[in-house]
Amino acid sequence: MSDGARTVVTADGIALEAELATPADRAARAGMVLCHPHPQYGGTMRSIVISALFDALPRAGVTCLRFNFRGVENSEGEHDEGRGERLDAVAAIEVLDEELASTVPLVLTGWSFGGDIALGTVHDRIAAWFAIAPPLRFHHDVDVVAHDWKRRKLLALAEHDEIRSPSAIVEMTVSWVNTEIEIVGGASHFFVGRTDQLVRLATALVDRVAG
Repeated sequence: MSDGARTVVTADGIALEAELATPADRAARAGMVLCHPHPQYGGTMRSIVISALFDALPRAGVTCLRFNFRGVENSEGEHDEGRGERLDAVAAIEVLDEELASTVPLVLTGWSFGGDIALGTVHDRIAAWFAIAPPLRFHHDVDVVAHDWKRRKLLALAEHDEIRSPSAIVEMTVSWVNTEIEIVGGASHFFVGRTDQLVRLATALVDRVAG
């Protein structure tokens, strides 16, 4: 495996720019696809939370793939209100799958809009979902993931989220199965000064699914 630029091609033929980061001194014990925030509000694969995870997790033995949704920076296509973006996530999963041994678990992770996309994406290769401050406004068919009792869902919510309060998300997900919610104290939706806590939560989730 090697680090660097990748191209992800979706089922509808759109080429997306992506980057891969691998552990330097060991075989990967897990893989993680990283979905970025809403592109119409400045979200890209280099946004703060995505960059923090992409930079830190390879040191914990995790191969990471981050990518730009359709219409963002050098990715082809146009923004599709969360519909085509699920095809983007599936394509990224399949590209990362090619980099991993078949026994290595893969976690689908997203922040904000990307968290909604992750929670609306179903693929046999996914071992768990990690959604960071998902507003639950851009999801489609999320009930499939919500009621998947075999695979873990971890939701990391910001205590002072400006987009949707943690209490609202807790209420909306009360019927979800195999779901854990963590409140990141003192955090806003953007997690400035709190990304280390998200790295810790991601690493702990990997410990559980790779154990």
